[in-house]
Amino acid sequence: MKEVRRKEAEDGSFILVYLGDGKSSFTLELTWLKERTEKYDLGEEEFHLAFTTDHYEEAYRKHKEMGVILFENPEMGIYFIGDPDGYWIEIVPA
Repeated sequence: MKEVRRKEAEDGSFILVYLGDGKSSFTLELTWLKERTEKYDLGEEEFHLAFTTDHYEEAYRKHKEMGVILFENPEMGIYFIGDPDGYWIEIVPA
C-alpha cells in the first residue's frame, strides 16, 4: 500500500494518512495524534471502521431515527454510529 492522500491539522494536533492499493478505491486511514503519549488500544473509539455513502443525508436521518448515532462532528461533516459490540463506525459523505 502507498500513501494516496494526507490531511494535517492546521494546529499540528493530528495527521491523517490514507493508504491505497492502487487497484481499488479502498483506503486505510492511519491517525497520528500529537498529544497522545500512551499506547493505542483497540477498545478506544480512535480505532474504527469508516464507510462512505452517496446518500449521506438519508443515512443520517435513518440513523438519527434509529437512535444509533454516538457522536457527531458537524465541522468535519461526519458522524459515528455504534455496532452491537460497542465499536464505533464512522459515516462519511462520498
